Amino acid sequence: MDIRIGILNSPRELSFETSQTAADIEKAVTEALDAGTVLTLADDKGKHYVVPAAAIGYVEIGSESARRVGFVG
Repeated sequence: MDIRIGILNSPRELSFETSQTAADIEKAVTEALDAGTVLTLADDKGKHYVVPAAAIGYVEIGSESARRVGFVG
């Protein structure tokens, strides 16, 4: 699943792939925003991302379908 997080006052966004479900990501984002704490997510390569909830501009959760490889006929 592709995740993109827009950071306030930053021209770049945080983008990575994770094996977590869309429901898990949405729950983590909602809890961080409600509590005013930090959002912590992990990608498929084992990296952890910690973003202060106050700095989150948006979170885009991509589709869960696998990417196609090759030609489509």
